[in-house]
Amino acid sequence: MSDRETQPVERQLPTDEARDLLALVRDIAQREIAPTAAEEEDAGRFPREVFTLLSEAGLLGLPYDPEHGGGEQPYEVYLQVLEELAAARLTVGLGVSVHTLASYALATHGTKQQQVEHLPAMLGGGLLGAYCLSEPSSGSDAASLRTRAVRDGDGWVLSGTKAWITHGGIADFYTVMARTGADGPRGITAFLVPGDAEGLSAALPEKKMGLKGSPTAQIHLDGVRVPDERRIGEEGQGFGIALSALDSGRLGIAACAIGVAQAALDQAVAYATERRQFGHPIADFQGLRFLLADMATQIEAGRALYLAAARLKDAGRPFAKQAAMAKLHCTDTAMRVTVDAVQVLGGYGYTADFPAERYMREAKVLQIVEGTNQIQRMVIARHLAGPESR
Repeated sequence: MSDRETQPVERQLPTDEARDLLALVRDIAQREIAPTAAEEEDAGRFPREVFTLLSEAGLLGLPYDPEHGGGEQPYEVYLQVLEELAAARLTVGLGVSVHTLASYALATHGTKQQQVEHLPAMLGGGLLGAYCLSEPSSGSDAASLRTRAVRDGDGWVLSGTKAWITHGGIADFYTVMARTGADGPRGITAFLVPGDAEGLSAALPEKKMGLKGSPTAQIHLDGVRVPDERRIGEEGQGFGIALSALDSGRLGIAACAIGVAQAALDQAVAYATERRQFGHPIADFQGLRFLLADMATQIEAGRALYLAAARLKDAGRPFAKQAAMAKLHCTDTAMRVTVDAVQVLGGYGYTADFPAERYMREAKVLQIVEGTNQIQRMVIARHLAGPESR
């Protein structure tokens, strides 16, 4: 591969502290994550020690209150941290995004006592979280979930199966949405379930096309007992909490997608400037120059879109439509750019000797997780034209 040095992304950051933070993240990504990413993804190894390092560095609670171990960083900064991590290895970037999603319910809807008791360990104490909404029969139609929580004295008994759970089987805590009332979205409540709770177990991880280092598994809750102190929010408030969390989580997925796309572009440019055919670097040929230009333009547009949505969130303004747009555009961009990167590398792009094929396989899942891109189009259309008439 070429010795051409990859230039850091030019970023508009609001403070000197944010610039120092991004420099720290880039250093960790280049020293601790990127060098072993290909080997560990191929082996399906989850880098728990990296998450311990990120926790110690204060990078697992960036958007949350410093009173409980958070970093109090605006979302526009936090998302750019995710982008840098995902560019080094998507398992890590996505893992931080999912951990942030799993911490959201308690950080935003927990009681003061709950936050004091649990958040410091979740945000900076080395714990890793998972978010449990989807089920085998309720993916996009999340409001039809069947996992049930039944009152039992001063606590609850949870039974059911959750599906497609990132960090399933290795998480220290699970934010679980369960039915406590009638059918529909108003009968759902959120719970904080310890990873070692009796009756909680994980199936074997799914065998996936990409993102092999990040375990995705079904979680079985067989009479799991939790005290009422681990109920988050009011009874019946869980689905609203879940949707609010997903609005923020979709921005995390968008940022991760742009990170993967940027890594693919960097590799394509490096290869095209080194590889020579017909006596010239292939980057001299207009067909490839235009392709690289289009890839870079799509990435910059995606980055601007997710940052615009993040700034709305930071300002306390509605951002759900823009979050859906960012998730849709950025993940579609990642798919296009990674496919084009494979094409730039030609036959080498189709081999595991270069990471372009891994980027392409990883990009696909980003169009699916946290609401498929078809669901994002439905969300956007509802904001434009109102609910569907049925």
